[in-house]
Amino acid sequence: MSNHPFIHVEISCHDREAAKKFYGELFGWKFQDFPEMNYTTIDTGQSPGMGGGLNPVTPENPAGTVTVYVYTEDIENTLLKAEALGGTVIMPKMEVPSVGFLAFFKDPTGNTLALLQPDMPQ
Repeated sequence: MSNHPFIHVEISCHDREAAKKFYGELFGWKFQDFPEMNYTTIDTGQSPGMGGGLNPVTPENPAGTVTVYVYTEDIENTLLKAEALGGTVIMPKMEVPSVGFLAFFKDPTGNTLALLQPDMPQ
């Protein structure tokens, strides 16, 4: 089994309330709003495990954007390996208080993925 599972998925949306209603009724997901961050988390019912968030639509995050976060124990080494394999770092390691660290990269075909190194290991 890989030690780099998917850990978080973000879905962009114009209308967060409509998205919460849709996904809540469709999948039974629960949500928590963080107005100060303009963000809503998704609880899929797997604990610990896969979760997600609802992002506002922005020029950098257009409608239809789904960002997959991959778990890593060592974000710097994973970014170095991605670059060595032809990927491009688009946002280096950044701390997110009470969450851990995240970074973004593009694979050689242009797909954007995120890395998440949580404060608490999997």
